[in-house]
Amino acid sequence: MTTHQAQELLDKIIGQVVGYKNPLDLDAFMKKFAFDVRLPQQVTDAVDNKPTWAQSTNPTRFVRLTNARKLTFGGASEATDFLRPKRSLSAVEDILEAWGEINFTTTERYKDSLNVSESDNVYHSENVYRSQDINKSKNVLFSDGVGGSEFMAASQRSGNSVFCVRAEDCVECTNCFSVSWSAKLNNCFFMQDTTDMQDSMFCTNIKGKRYCIANMQYEAEEYKRIKDTVMRWVLTG
Repeated sequence: MTTHQAQELLDKIIGQVVGYKNPLDLDAFMKKFAFDVRLPQQVTDAVDNKPTWAQSTNPTRFVRLTNARKLTFGGASEATDFLRPKRSLSAVEDILEAWGEINFTTTERYKDSLNVSESDNVYHSENVYRSQDINKSKNVLFSDGVGGSEFMAASQRSGNSVFCVRAEDCVECTNCFSVSWSAKLNNCFFMQDTTDMQDSMFCTNIKGKRYCIANMQYEAEEYKRIKDTVMRWVLTG
């Protein structure tokens, strides 16, 4: 996925969720809205010395999945099914030395996925940018732990959702911004521990309501007026 494609995706998500044209480029969005999301970090591939992206930077040597089998490891090759000649291992030091010769951490692990970049641990997904632990999802960027979802940005540990920005520990949410530990929300913003809510903002521990702000009930027109003010603040504040 190119940065141009990622920017177009971000613009589409912001336009749908917030209702205004996105003024932020990728870097500005990441710093503003994904600052606390665990994202893949850039490391160096040991085979070609090019940048690659890893979920964990604790190891010291890396190789992207597409290069992993290019490492011959002293006698190993496709002809030997990548096994090395056996040698005597008399002490723990011998074992650790042998292990050190092949101990590379694989990066950019994509399985049955298309159009993925700057990501790691992506399965059965499509159009993923700078994300990790993504499964059966499409159009995802700057996210960690998203499954069965589409058009997600800066989200964590959430699933079965569509068009969400900063969804955290949520399921079955649609067109939401900054929602956490919630389920079955539609057109909701800044919500915590809520269920089955529509067109509401800044609510906590409440369910089955519509047009609520800070757990207070409003009429539809008044709610929409206040929402417009909040949505402008989201992008410019």
